[in-house]
Amino acid sequence: MCGRYALTSAPEALKQLFRYPETPNFPPRYNIAPTQPIAIVTQGRGPGGAPARRFMLARWGFLPGFAKEPGDFPLIINARSETACDKASFRNAMKRRRCLVPADAYYEWLKLGAGGRKILRKPYLFRRRDGAPLGFAGLWETYAGADGSEIDTACILTTEANAATVAVHDRMPAILEPDDFAAWLDCDEVPAGEAAALLKPAADDTLEFFEIGPDINKATNMGPRLQEPVAPTLL
Repeated sequence: MCGRYALTSAPEALKQLFRYPETPNFPPRYNIAPTQPIAIVTQGRGPGGAPARRFMLARWGFLPGFAKEPGDFPLIINARSETACDKASFRNAMKRRRCLVPADAYYEWLKLGAGGRKILRKPYLFRRRDGAPLGFAGLWETYAGADGSEIDTACILTTEANAATVAVHDRMPAILEPDDFAAWLDCDEVPAGEAAALLKPAADDTLEFFEIGPDINKATNMGPRLQEPVAPTLL
């Protein structure tokens, strides 16, 4: 599960890594939450039929192409990579509308307490150990309303946690290495099953993670202070 994340790198650095031609100018976002607009990278065809990447914004909350009303489906912010090729909601997007979701960090909550005890949730920040941005595997779809309106929507694909991050949560975003960006985005030449083989837990030493303060719990809280580590609390 990935329910919050951050995108704080300079726009020019993201453009260079993800290789899209647009030059969007956007501020750092430290607490991106479901239903908000998120940056995604897609691929189509440019002049002469050559592959061309595109930066675009989409609502974080995927709606399948066959949805008649937004309320027909629960808010889908994550999709399990293991079943995305088979489930009707995601099958077509896996074939034709794969995307990358740029990020610099994501957040998870460690749940503590059971057996009648109050459940506590401690937030943790996860980021690449080398400081580079992350590229989450995602899916996108355009919802067409009865009134002719259109909404671009997206979700993040998840996979099993690796041996390090499972200490906090049993799932993690499917993180793609830059060498795999092209294959994931190429829906014309790379079939869904082959692309799905790229979706696996990140290597155990890819990420670092640490406990942060509870201010991240409120989606309206912003700023770099949200990412400051705190002394680990006692279990």
